[in-house]
Amino acid sequence: MKNVLAINGGSSSIKFALYEVAEVQRKVFEGSLERIGLPKSLLRIKGLAQTDNFSKDIIAGDQKAAVGVLMDWIQKRVGADALTAVGHRMVEGGPKYSEPQIVTREILDDLYLYEAFDPEHLPQELMIIEAFIYQFPDVPQVLCFDTAFHHDMPRVAQILAIPRRYETKGVRRFGFHGISYSFLMRELARLEGEDVLDSKVILAHLGNGASLAAVKDGKSIDTSMGFTPSAGLVMGTRCGDLDPGLNYYLARTEGMDAGQFQHMVNEESGLLGISETSSDMKDLILHEANDIRAKEAIEVFCYQTKKWIGSYSAALGGLDTLVFSGGIGENVPAIRQRICEGLEFFGIEIDENLNRTNEGLISKETSWVNVRVIHTDEEFMIAQQASQILKFDTAV
Repeated sequence: MKNVLAINGGSSSIKFALYEVAEVQRKVFEGSLERIGLPKSLLRIKGLAQTDNFSKDIIAGDQKAAVGVLMDWIQKRVGADALTAVGHRMVEGGPKYSEPQIVTREILDDLYLYEAFDPEHLPQELMIIEAFIYQFPDVPQVLCFDTAFHHDMPRVAQILAIPRRYETKGVRRFGFHGISYSFLMRELARLEGEDVLDSKVILAHLGNGASLAAVKDGKSIDTSMGFTPSAGLVMGTRCGDLDPGLNYYLARTEGMDAGQFQHMVNEESGLLGISETSSDMKDLILHEANDIRAKEAIEVFCYQTKKWIGSYSAALGGLDTLVFSGGIGENVPAIRQRICEGLEFFGIEIDENLNRTNEGLISKETSWVNVRVIHTDEEFMIAQQASQILKFDTAV
């Protein structure tokens, strides 16, 4: 039996899960370190047995401290000798890496060069990897890239309309949420059969980070995030697509420098920026009747998502399946309903009862388009990809 630990590091949280890998992949436990950087951080664990489940307050002033707590717990719960491999989600593979990679110093050196591509995530992820290499030097570490799913998008979807000389420096549209999208396509094939890989699909990963992907014949042909995860849809605290002239305007009128602008569009914008109260969609829904700011934040989010669905239906030349996933996509029926309202001419018809009860298939029988809700599992996919590259005996 081989034990593969999947690590999914974010800017304020770290999710993880341990899998036993043989002919099939079995989850032993999953957990998260939440509210990193706040006075009361939280460690949550969910195991196979009810007695394995717990949550407790911890002190984790930054990502480094949180990783220390996690590794101490892994040592006690699993032990270094029983750990066969560690798989890491990497937000950025740049133009070079389109497949999972076993960690080498050369690869890490390349990724350090890409830190400027995504300063919000990549430095923390590299720190986590270095910490695990130091703590478990004999355990193989595998990198799974969030950009890989979109690596071979058509050139027309990759090119940014800026001087070509920047493309030689690796500047292009990459797209993200690729590990989630890989899992969703795998699950969609299980639910609808392999023929779905010859169809036209829009995947909507809607959470604090949100994006859509247009998938034709099993391949990504476009996605809403671009050079960085800040592009595309309005998100929890990220602005989504923005007029680049705003940068110059704020520099002239408020003296805002590049670092301040980066912080604003990633940490102070999106649902939080519009509402001025919360980045959490459920909070906004609770207050929209009495707070116009909350109402407008929801309206902008749904309107922008509706527009992307329309544009990707055009890019695909039609639509067979629409999938909602992510924290909002999986758990907030009212948002799914509002996004799909007015899209009947595309063949999208939602059954209100099925949608309200979060069924897996929420479209009416008369709908030309299957509309599904699928729980994504990035940690499963990380463990799966790590197992495959290390040639463990596991089913795809």
